[in-house]
Amino acid sequence: MRLRRKPWIDEAILEYAPYTIMENHEIHKGHWRDLFKEPSKPLYMELGTGKGRFIAGMAQAHPESNFIGFEVQIGVMYYAAQKLFEQHIDNAKVSLFDIAGIEDVVAPNEVDRFYINFCDPWPKAKHAKRRLTYHTFLERYARLLKDDGEIHFKTDNEGLFMFSLEEFKTCGWTLKNVTYDLHATDMPNIRTEYEEKFSGKGQPIFRLEAIKPKEV
Repeated sequence: MRLRRKPWIDEAILEYAPYTIMENHEIHKGHWRDLFKEPSKPLYMELGTGKGRFIAGMAQAHPESNFIGFEVQIGVMYYAAQKLFEQHIDNAKVSLFDIAGIEDVVAPNEVDRFYINFCDPWPKAKHAKRRLTYHTFLERYARLLKDDGEIHFKTDNEGLFMFSLEEFKTCGWTLKNVTYDLHATDMPNIRTEYEEKFSGKGQPIFRLEAIKPKEV
């Protein structure tokens, strides 16, 4: 669901300019690491950052890595940038971009890991190709990941999770750490805002990790 655009947002987000990429994304293709003080660190990208609780938490927990979060709605991206600013995080940035065009702005073999958290399940069969774990998306991610790169995927939607398991398997990805109730395990986990809300209602959280196929 898209939020109504707040009239003040375009000016307000300028306060967080060091933490945002708002336009001309293509100039960073192959050079996303150069946005950080230590470009030699692994590069992790979150596809759909929302209000930024996850990326901020991950960046703090993993100072040995750099993080880019892509978000298509400026109204929620604003709060992600605000978190990075207020917590003085220097190894994460957020980018206003629709990841449907990710290959236009990210180079082959550039990324160490993708995170996909609570994406739109697009429950109708006719909309399956819009799911971020549909095989055409998985093929794109595989081209952009380094050898042995990974996708970490979380959802509260069982139908989407079961669909995703089959898509990953069909596309040759190696699965590990698959769980149907993440919060019942001792796996390290940074919760998103959405995750906190729905797990509090008793909704189990599904999660998997997938390793890039050897042949792409």
